[in-house]
Amino acid sequence: MVSPAGDEAIMGDGVGQTLILEDQSFLNQHSNMEVILFMLAFLAYMVLYVVYQPKKDGEQKENNPRRVRRTESRYRRTRIFDVLGLSFDQCNSFRAFLDRFSSYEEVARAIKLAGITRSDMIIGVDFSASNEWQGRKSYQGRSCHNLHDVSSSKTFNPYQRVLSIIGSTLEQFDSDHMIPVYGFGDKITQDEAVFPFKETGQPCVGFIDVLEKYHRVARTVQLGGPTSFEPIIRKAIEIVQEKQSYHLLLIITDGQIKDAERTGEAIVKASNHPISIIVIGVGDGPWDEMENYDDNLPKRKFDNFQFVNFHQVCSKAKYAETAFALHALMEVPDQYQSICSLGYLTNATPPLTDNNDNTKKLK
Repeated sequence: MVSPAGDEAIMGDGVGQTLILEDQSFLNQHSNMEVILFMLAFLAYMVLYVVYQPKKDGEQKENNPRRVRRTESRYRRTRIFDVLGLSFDQCNSFRAFLDRFSSYEEVARAIKLAGITRSDMIIGVDFSASNEWQGRKSYQGRSCHNLHDVSSSKTFNPYQRVLSIIGSTLEQFDSDHMIPVYGFGDKITQDEAVFPFKETGQPCVGFIDVLEKYHRVARTVQLGGPTSFEPIIRKAIEIVQEKQSYHLLLIITDGQIKDAERTGEAIVKASNHPISIIVIGVGDGPWDEMENYDDNLPKRKFDNFQFVNFHQVCSKAKYAETAFALHALMEVPDQYQSICSLGYLTNATPPLTDNNDNTKKLK
């Protein structure tokens, strides 16, 4: 017979083995669950990474058929294409057209051939607070007005680059080289007024002076907002009424404006005067309202507004800065022709026609 003590020992061993097996089973199940959870978390991370990975400006442009079609349509309408004697077989896309120009001199020559021999300039620079973060994608996370890394033209911030490129192309068209330059959107003027780059209120003398005064102002101005183009457009109208000559109003901005209706009304008012408005976007956007102004303001007397996304244009072009200059100015000859037709200029030089002997092909 087995003693009671022996039975208890056997039962104890059985219970112990059962507990051990249950513990091992629990551990195995727990380990399997950790593996499953890890795999699910990893898969979720990969999905989120792919979905939210930001695209480059160039890729976004290529994937937006509406924007590409709009650019191609404008390209096929502009006079500058016709007066250069280029056929669509030679340049069957806007990108191919841009890449034919390798220097500022070629762009300037094309503008002259299209009928522009003289133009005064007015410049407005956006000093709204959004400049601090609007360079996260397009300017390596720095402020668009950053000056700390600027020691030469190779490290210009976006505003300096635009001023330098436009200056190199257009200064020869400005006979007196007197350029009124204003800031807007800072803490003091906000969306109600503008301030001159020179404390005396006098114009800058040439683009070198413009760049020097920008550097001084950008170091000391307090960024503010909100952003509105109405004050700088209003100021441009005052200048044009006084001088009675054709002007280009160059507005450099970092992003979307707050009061779209007010700015739209100002653009419509400007169409009663010999002014071409060119808005250059140097930040991350969004730019929907700018493109809307470019296409949809039916009350205007003529199409007086051109928007250019600086980083998008420069990202793919063979000659980036030259392509930007041409893109910014390509509608100016058509606008100038409309201004002459409306009788805004009494002593204007008539635009060249296709039969004019001065029209030459770009070689």
